[in-house]
Amino acid sequence: MKMVKSLVLAGLLAFSPALGMTQTAFAQDNAASAESAAAPVAEAAAPAAAAPAESAAAPAAAPAEKVAPPPRMKPTEGIGMPMPGEITIQKQFTDTGRQALWMHDWLLLPIITFTSIFVLVLLAWTMFRYRRAANPVPSKTSHNTLIEIIWTVAPVLILLVIAVPSIGLLADQYKPAPKDALTVKVTGYQWYWGYEYPDQGIPEFVSNMLTKEKAAENGEPYLLAPDNRLVLPAGKPIKLIITGADVIHSFAVPSLWVKMDAVPGRLNEKSFTIDKPGVYYGQCSELCGARHGFMPIAIEALPPAQFDQWVLSQGGNPKGKAETPATTAAAAPASAPAKI
Repeated sequence: MKMVKSLVLAGLLAFSPALGMTQTAFAQDNAASAESAAAPVAEAAAPAAAAPAESAAAPAAAPAEKVAPPPRMKPTEGIGMPMPGEITIQKQFTDTGRQALWMHDWLLLPIITFTSIFVLVLLAWTMFRYRRAANPVPSKTSHNTLIEIIWTVAPVLILLVIAVPSIGLLADQYKPAPKDALTVKVTGYQWYWGYEYPDQGIPEFVSNMLTKEKAAENGEPYLLAPDNRLVLPAGKPIKLIITGADVIHSFAVPSLWVKMDAVPGRLNEKSFTIDKPGVYYGQCSELCGARHGFMPIAIEALPPAQFDQWVLSQGGNPKGKAETPATTAAAAPASAPAKI
């Protein structure tokens, strides 16, 4: 038994150097693998750790310079506003307005005048010619075929002549705006107006009437001048989306031939193009409450370059919402994450 134990002990002593070397080599291999696995992590972490330091060391970027709005345009007396003692329609600055003014001056008024004078002459002639002293024996004529044809056909022809331009004017007033039209949402409140430019990213701002002292200081007509105007570009198509927030209002600017009801729960559309820069005044034209007469409208039509400047001063984008930096960033494809 002692001999067997001696042989086993001798065998263990003979193989112990080889076992020690194997364990040492295995430990070295494990250490090398750990170092090789940790190296990429350390390299990836190094730039990340250095980035905040570089960002902290770099000077802060200068804020974008705020664009100043163009100066408030001064109104021109007699343009875009009513005048004392005026009984005619205001001078028009849109194509539709000029067409309607032509119909009023050269079609409607002459017809009314001619008809009134003609009926008056016939009535006077009948009273004089067929009075009792000049005609003691009254005529027993029942009808005259020629006269019946004349006074039936003539009015029909007159109405046909009037219908052609009238229907054309009606169609032009409700013609849809072109695709490149500037869209503005107009909301009537009790008792002020709100304007929003959805395509340019300009949120709604409100327009309240100026006091008598402030209107005089600005050189504007009292009861027609608000603090914030509806700013639009001259020479470009405009599309107004008009609605009401509480009761029915009416957005009306006579010198632009614009009048459209602002009805709660409904979106009404009005399109037009302003011929030239200027200030054009209007008022709410639908009885809407106690202060109905104190919610004026002022449209400031600017040249396109100045309108773009105004849009920038309001924090909007003159080219439209589709080309804003936020939209561009959202549309850009996300970069692939770095592999570790």
